Amino acid sequence: MPQSDINTMDIDAIIRPCIQKVATGPEMSKSLGQEEAHAVMRLILNGQVDPVQSAVILIALRMKRETLDEYRGILDAIRDNADIAVADVDDLIDVADPYDGYNRCLPATPFLPAVLAACGLPAVSHGVETMSPKFGTTHRMVLRAAGIDVDLTPAAAAARIANPAIGWAYVDMQTWGRGLHALTALRGQIIKRTCLTTVENLIGPIRARGRTHLLAGYVHKAYPPIYSALARHSGFDSALIVRGVEGGVVPSLQQAGTAFYYHDGGAEQEMTMDPAGIGIQATNRAVPLPASVTPTARADDEHPGVDAHALAEAAAAAGLAALRGEAGLTRESLVYAGALCLTHLGRSPNLNEAAARVRAVLDDGSAATRFSA
Repeated sequence: MPQSDINTMDIDAIIRPCIQKVATGPEMSKSLGQEEAHAVMRLILNGQVDPVQSAVILIALRMKRETLDEYRGILDAIRDNADIAVADVDDLIDVADPYDGYNRCLPATPFLPAVLAACGLPAVSHGVETMSPKFGTTHRMVLRAAGIDVDLTPAAAAARIANPAIGWAYVDMQTWGRGLHALTALRGQIIKRTCLTTVENLIGPIRARGRTHLLAGYVHKAYPPIYSALARHSGFDSALIVRGVEGGVVPSLQQAGTAFYYHDGGAEQEMTMDPAGIGIQATNRAVPLPASVTPTARADDEHPGVDAHALAEAAAAAGLAALRGEAGLTRESLVYAGALCLTHLGRSPNLNEAAARVRAVLDDGSAATRFSA
């Protein structure tokens, strides 16, 4: 039955049993099947569910802990509701940073797609202006501060990626996923993270004509197998899932870390990463916050009291400097993450040669040219 033809009684017949299953306490709650999760999420995205009931479902799923089938159903519903475009390229890497952003370091990742494009690897990033639970500095904020158009339609973004002189783009949730974007305020009222935080950056709003590859980050050890399974389900031909600072895609610059990957839908494998092995000697895990970033009144574990827009301005300045070849931890972050991507996709035989290639496009200005194109 088309969603537009479902009346209030039909919606209640779908929603009520699902709430009864997932919101019955720690011992009695039951999981939804994949089709149930898909049906519920489609109704929520279409704005056909009362916000209170939507919040109950999202909170209850989180409290009982979501299953892979629930994640798959929710992911499918979001993809069904999304405007997904295809770029006319053989390979595309999807830089999937957390949508709730950064608030403990300056993010370098918004500049990574342009760097990868300069290395001959088309790339895309995506996100949103601000999102619960962190309300941190996002790709959209940083790129806008750096002078980039952050309101491209998916079709326009795909065209830029396919342009040999550009090769990269950013696309925002409000253009590719209006139903999901409409839940932003509700998620802020829920306060804590929900299943949407886990799946939203795995949608892949731009796909390659050929193969599409995922670059994602994690913090907690339970998530790599979840992300790997969902990446396969979402149709990514390969995935590189790194233990990154603040859950992003740049690993610690200070110590060795772990990444998980698969190629061509094959088995998940594990590898150790060491920044020292490619000449990165840092005393900080990431780009530290500058003194110019003033704290706000709000401060707790998830919100350390940083002005997200001031942080975005500082991150934009640091990123543009790195693209001009200036030394610093933003440059090192781009070198490290870029080298991992090039090695993962076989564009360089090892991390050392990949790092040298990234340094070259930063030094000769080609990454900066791609960024400003």
